[in-house]
Amino acid sequence: MRVIAGIYKGRKLRSPENHDIRPTSDKTKEAMFSMLTGRTEGARVLDLFAGSGALGIEALSRGAKACVFVDSSRAAVRLIKENLAGCGIGEEATVRTGDYRRVLETLEGPFDIIFMDPPYDKGLAEEAFRLIDEGELLAPDGILIAEHGKNEDYPEEIHGLFREKERRYGICKCSIYRCYTPDDMV
Repeated sequence: MRVIAGIYKGRKLRSPENHDIRPTSDKTKEAMFSMLTGRTEGARVLDLFAGSGALGIEALSRGAKACVFVDSSRAAVRLIKENLAGCGIGEEATVRTGDYRRVLETLEGPFDIIFMDPPYDKGLAEEAFRLIDEGELLAPDGILIAEHGKNEDYPEEIHGLFREKERRYGICKCSIYRCYTPDDMV
């Protein structure tokens, strides 16, 4: 695993030693960020179910001003902190440990970009979408990219968000969501 572009381009990121954390492949990460062209500069980012922290670190490398990393696994949090230190990332990163529900209830939004990569086939996404909506955590012009298993189907509309695109990359799908706007209701 490595940082693909930006100021930390080429930096190697530590991978998990076991299979409890499933890092986003470089191919999938590259596809995600091609969909975000021009949106990361100055963005406030949430990396939910962060795992190794690769998505949030990539966003920071590409000009995001801040990123909050959230994971419940102590091993994942340790890995995120090691990867942040390896890139020399400091104050612009915040790492939160704990159950995603409790952390989402305490976060202050809005975020311009939310990456959501829950464990596949565990049914965690519905609750995460609900809490993101209730907490108004996604900016009105923000984008949420949900990575999920290729056999999982996420809805076209969920808790105030609509799916703009869905792409398949190997064993995963990426669903891109945006907030409803008054123009969408017409």
